[in-house]
Amino acid sequence: MKPFNSAVAAAFLGVAAASSAQAASSAPTQQEINRLVLAVTPEVISNRRYLHEHPELSNREVETGKFIAEKLRALGYDVQTGVAHNGVVAVLRGGKPGPVVALRSDMDALPVSEEVDLPFSSKVKTTYDGKDVGVMHACGHDAHMGILLGAAKVFAEMKDHLPGTVKLIFQPAEEGKPKGEEGGAELMVKEGVLSNAPVPKAIFGLHILTEFEVGQIAYRAGGLMASADNMTIVVKGKQTHGAIPWNGIDPIVVASQIVLGLQTIVSRQLNITQAPAIVSIGKIDGGVRNNIIPETVTLKGTLRALDPAAREQIHAAVKRTAENIAAASGASAEVSIGDETAYPVTYNNPALTEQMRPTLLRLAGAGNLIETPPQTVAEDFSFYQQKIPGLFVFVGVRKPGASKDEYAPNHSPRFKVDESGLGLGVKTLVNLTVDYMVADQK
Repeated sequence: MKPFNSAVAAAFLGVAAASSAQAASSAPTQQEINRLVLAVTPEVISNRRYLHEHPELSNREVETGKFIAEKLRALGYDVQTGVAHNGVVAVLRGGKPGPVVALRSDMDALPVSEEVDLPFSSKVKTTYDGKDVGVMHACGHDAHMGILLGAAKVFAEMKDHLPGTVKLIFQPAEEGKPKGEEGGAELMVKEGVLSNAPVPKAIFGLHILTEFEVGQIAYRAGGLMASADNMTIVVKGKQTHGAIPWNGIDPIVVASQIVLGLQTIVSRQLNITQAPAIVSIGKIDGGVRNNIIPETVTLKGTLRALDPAAREQIHAAVKRTAENIAAASGASAEVSIGDETAYPVTYNNPALTEQMRPTLLRLAGAGNLIETPPQTVAEDFSFYQQKIPGLFVFVGVRKPGASKDEYAPNHSPRFKVDESGLGLGVKTLVNLTVDYMVADQK
């Protein structure tokens, strides 16, 4: 081995630093990004309105996927369709070397009949769970697609100066896979969206919320949104006449005791100072007649946690509580958790969040960057974050000065969006991507 030459090493490091500085200086400027975002905003709104008027349910986003793929091909992206049923994955390689960054938008709508009077309101009807229902983008996925398509155009416009590769993920079935089907982010990951080349190093995503005003960005390191697991408990007793209950085992009484027992899991068995958690029963089904004690009663509910360890603890406690209470009365309880919905905690990588916080602060300003409390709703963006570092933020779409009563929350038939907030969504995705790429080269 040759002896260490400090002069050569210093020269080498100087060249490397100069190369890094040159790459950073050749990256798109803030002024250029702002100009491109301003130019694309009318198209963002137009695309959002088209998608709002033509919503499709989870795993049924056929025409939505075709619309998105056509737009991306026209911009010069390498496009893959049919991922996780109707998903679209698009890749654009920048003119400068750098990391691969993934950006994600959801695509599906909800079985909700729209009650907002707009020129582009949804009139779509379909059958869901055996019922005739309306279909509406009541959670803002139309806006998310419009924003990511806008970002896609900005990246295409500055491709030659882009120091890395972008991988756009348009994902079906965020609202939940239909019964008996696979879908959503879990299936996207299973089909290789994060492991197939080009392999992303980080992923960014956003969600519009009427809880926040236009111009506001909300973020949180660590647990941002809760895990969500469906729960079914089938209590089996022994049917008998209501007048002679001692001849049977009453599953209604046992189920009632289980409901009360489950409430002690959060209040008495978890260290609730660490992170919030919820155990809720939403449905009880049993019996057919007033004077017959039935054989079985079914409980359905949801489990939420902001900490992965607490999630596992809740699962074990639910099973233990239900089975033991049932056994104490001579009944039995079969517990099923996560057979329909099983979303992990939406967990923002703390180091990545800290790294990108200056970007968010620059975009929103000190008065409009909000460190939000954790949310007990869920997001399957969490499946991506289990594989690679991810950051998920909220972007406000409530008209400044308007009360929250004027802007219904997500999933409401009266949900509406102040479209002047969509441009900030595009800026957020583009700037997070570019700033991450530049920092990765230093």
